[in-house]
This record gives sequence, C-alpha cells and structure tokens, in this order.
Amino acid sequence: MRVLVVEDEVRLADTLRDLLEMDGCAADVCHDGEAGLDNALSGIYDVVVLDGMLPRMDGLTVLRRLRESNCAVPVLMLTARSELSDRVAGLDGGADYYLTKPFEPKELLACVRALARRQPELRGEDALSCGDLRLEKSSFTLTCGERSVRLSRKEFDMMELLMLNRRQILTKESLLLKIWGYESEAEDNNVEVYISFLRKKLTHLHSQVKIKTIRMVGYCLEGGGG
Repeated sequence: MRVLVVEDEVRLADTLRDLLEMDGCAADVCHDGEAGLDNALSGIYDVVVLDGMLPRMDGLTVLRRLRESNCAVPVLMLTARSELSDRVAGLDGGADYYLTKPFEPKELLACVRALARRQPELRGEDALSCGDLRLEKSSFTLTCGERSVRLSRKEFDMMELLMLNRRQILTKESLLLKIWGYESEAEDNNVEVYISFLRKKLTHLHSQVKIKTIRMVGYCLEGGGG
C-alpha cells in the first residue's frame, strides 16, 4: 500500500511517514497543497492523508479539485480544526474520514487500513483473473491451466497493476512510481527489465494473455477478455 501525506509541519510529516512505514506502508510526503494535489492526481496512491491548513492551497480546495477531477482516491483529513462545521465541510467536500489533531497513532493507522480496503485492488480477494491467467496473492504465483510460476515481489506488483488496469494503458512513469516510489533512483529501464521477465514467464505458461507495448506511451494487457 502506498500513502501520500500532505502536511506542512515537517516534523509531524516525518512522524506520519515513520508510523506508516512501520505499519508496512510505503509513504511519500508533500508540504504544500499544490504539490499535494499534483501528486494525488498521479493515480499511484491508495490513500491520501491530507492536512486542512496548508500553504499555497488549503486542504479543502485540494479535496474539491481531486473530486472535480474524478479522482476517487480515499482521503483521510487530519487537521487541528475540530468544530462540527469543519468536520461537516470536510466530509461534504469529499473526505472519506476526518480525524483531528492531536491523534492516536493506532487510530490513524486503523483508518488508513480501512480506507485502503475500499480500493478494488486491496479488497480481500485472494486472487486476480485475466483471460486464462490467475494471480495468487498469497503465494505470488501466476497460473495458466496446469502450469504455474512463482513471481518475485516486483514482478508480482507489476503483474497485479497490469491485471487490475487491464482496460487501460499504464505509462512507464506510473509503473515506476507505483512500484519503486518517488524517492527511488530506479529508471525507465527497470520497468523494461521487469516487463521482459514477465513476458518470458507468460511464454513459459503458454498463456494467450500478452503484454502489449504502446509505443511512446506504456503497456497494457491484451488477450484477457473484457
């Protein structure tokens, strides 16, 4: 799970990132509303933790613009504003949960996990299917008929993204950010290497599903049906 923290207080932002990482999440931080909006719109995050009072663009404006852009990423508003009218404004503005500062770390982490479960890709299904392929989440196994192969963590993450977004073209940038993260030094060729690994495994499985390259754009699955 990847979480975006939008918080202008640097120490608090660092604390939130540490909490999330200790809970097994990957976390990125932005310190102003404009950067937060740009990053949230990238589509690589499973949950956004959003402060209300931010420089350059306040949290409610960030939230409104996210929803106006049809971005459905779950948003947890984390703010010092505790009045009923503030909570109502946040929830009516599109927040999925509203938590006030100071907060209990365990409650915040529980909220993040609960919001992440609302995402289709994080619901409690043990496997994904696409055409003649089945991807087992618990064992990182890709199966086609009687044949199966075990995937590495990054191969699994990439295949999962491709299967979940089978009707869309995924850019190299989106794959790079979603799998390696903003702070990684990985480059486009890392994506190409893992796409090559997956293609070899699909060939070994004799699958009808193929990874198609869309020149100058990215990748998508074909042969997986609707």
